[in-house]
Amino acid sequence: MIVLRKSEDRGGGDYGWLRTRHTFSFADYYDPRWMSFRALRVLNEDIVQPGHGFPRHSHRDAEIVSIVLEGSLEHKDSMGNGSVIRPGDVQRMSAGTGVSHSEYNPSRSERLHFLQIWFLPDRPGYPPSYEQKAFSEEERRDQLRLVASSDGRDGSVTLHQDALLYVGSLGAGTELTHELPSKRHSWLQVTRGRVRLSGQELSQGDGAGVSAESGLTLTALEPSDVVLFDLG
Repeated sequence: MIVLRKSEDRGGGDYGWLRTRHTFSFADYYDPRWMSFRALRVLNEDIVQPGHGFPRHSHRDAEIVSIVLEGSLEHKDSMGNGSVIRPGDVQRMSAGTGVSHSEYNPSRSERLHFLQIWFLPDRPGYPPSYEQKAFSEEERRDQLRLVASSDGRDGSVTLHQDALLYVGSLGAGTELTHELPSKRHSWLQVTRGRVRLSGQELSQGDGAGVSAESGLTLTALEPSDVVLFDLG
């Protein structure tokens, strides 16, 4: 079964400095039909204007992953971490028992375009922690590159959840398959271009949940970037 989530049906808004789209209920957007997908609780696509961002605020018991699509993201947190995240980087912050952080666009001229992703942890109360890794364009080209997992396999960042997160940059005509063992589920998000997912067409900003299938077949109809979640 495949359930489509079209880009234009997402929540969110335009606040001048921020244009945001929420796949699932978040902040002032609430839709009981779209609360989460398995352990995937938040999937926000944010565009932040130069010199703006999110001032210091707090979280707990969330596995927060940021993937930059364009521009750069400046991160600071109460654990003492400070870094700049750019396209190809994956940032993971486990909020655990509590952490505060800020996220800004440090550029004076370029917009920041990124995905903010939250997984629910497999249990509450982990110590807060932070991790950031870079994945080259070559690693992502015409394949699904694992960038986050529960055990840090293949150089991925580590999540406190039975979840696998892949990214791919696909040339036109590239076809990939991803197997889904029994009782696993998948969510595909298209961040650029246009793809066909098991016979259904998705464009930039569209997403789809896949359940009760043995796998999925993905074909890039034009140069495309995708994010794939494999969830227990």
